[in-house]
Amino acid sequence: MGVSSLNICILAAGAAGMYCGSCLRDNQLAIALRRLGHNVTLVPLYAPLRVDSTDASIHQVFYGGVNAYLQFASGLFRHTPRMIDWLLDRPWLLRMAGRYGAQTSPAKLGPFVLSILRGEEGPQVKELRRLARFLHDDVRPDVITLPNAMFVGIARLLREELKAPVVCELTGEDIFLDAMAEPYRSQAQQIIRQRAAEVDRFVATSNYYAARMAEYLAVPRSRIDVVYPGIALSYLSDGGAGGAQKRPPTVGYFARICPEKGLDRLVEAFALLRRMPQMGEARLRAAGYLGPLHRRWFESLQDRMRAEGIADAVSYEGEVDLGGKLAFLDSIDVLSVPAAYAEPKGIYVLEGLARAVPFVKPDHGAFPELARLTGGGVLYPAGDAQALAERLHELLLDPARRAELGGRGQQAVRERFTDEHMAMNMLKVFEAART
Repeated sequence: MGVSSLNICILAAGAAGMYCGSCLRDNQLAIALRRLGHNVTLVPLYAPLRVDSTDASIHQVFYGGVNAYLQFASGLFRHTPRMIDWLLDRPWLLRMAGRYGAQTSPAKLGPFVLSILRGEEGPQVKELRRLARFLHDDVRPDVITLPNAMFVGIARLLREELKAPVVCELTGEDIFLDAMAEPYRSQAQQIIRQRAAEVDRFVATSNYYAARMAEYLAVPRSRIDVVYPGIALSYLSDGGAGGAQKRPPTVGYFARICPEKGLDRLVEAFALLRRMPQMGEARLRAAGYLGPLHRRWFESLQDRMRAEGIADAVSYEGEVDLGGKLAFLDSIDVLSVPAAYAEPKGIYVLEGLARAVPFVKPDHGAFPELARLTGGGVLYPAGDAQALAERLHELLLDPARRAELGGRGQQAVRERFTDEHMAMNMLKVFEAART
């Protein structure tokens, strides 16, 4: 591209000790940008990052979740010495606090979210100034990225003190913001819209989400660039659904275990699938993080599977590391995560296609876009369990069609959805923000 080496700071919000699509994306972006010759500082916010490859982040956490909350809750902690704050930023404590925080629904976090959004005018200004001082003294970035719109409140001070443009990633935060209770939901949107003027560029993970967030932010669509997620070349293989696998017809679900991602919808469709011709031996395999907030929900779903008579055909593999993920994807014929909400990223679609596993997805969010760009799967009307079962049935009965979709999708990943493609496209955004 002819771009000179940049000093890039990527701020990434840790996700309470679980694997998070946005964290994985930011980590892989940092790795790819370094490979292209740029200096990248990946800074964790709230909690340490948990990734399934080499951890590219620094070993300091800013806006530590415990400190950020205590400074919100009590004026006393807004003036404590750094030694006390340091103790409260210990990784083990942040992970433990993150697990507890993960049990709190967005509806109850409104006041805390508003406090973060207020930036230098909010109760965590001590954390913001510490971050700015670190970036000024140790990093001196040419450009800074924020992890999501819930951090737009820190853009003003960072721009003023560091004289560097600020790019804000848009990665699915509307789902959290829309789940907040009123009046906090409306107040948060109002602050975000006001503070959006202090961001130089926004970058979304799909055209669908760029349009969605242009409306939410009340900014021109032209201010939002699109950079699709990219995955490491090490994901690519010749295995997957297209091979002559000696196994029963197998559907896979790889995502967080929660209502939003739609495992219950897939179970409903799978029960219908098992009653279709030649599907009496079909299997459903699921893997992904199951947090405390959704354990009772998952137990009730297991009760439902037993009542449907399909419990013996369904297995839950738990949360898996990178090796486990690749082995899981190689063990299934079709991937389906029938998300209840309009998914803005769909990274698991690309991960599956990298292993030549075709997908069946609802026709909303980023999925129609990914289907068009990759040619690696089929869509069905969102919320229609019968239609989902029928699409799965068609593919499971047709190995040649699966191989065609999987092979086409894998080639698309190779040609436009690697981490290098993501990094090069982000560099274009950085250059636009600097001009």
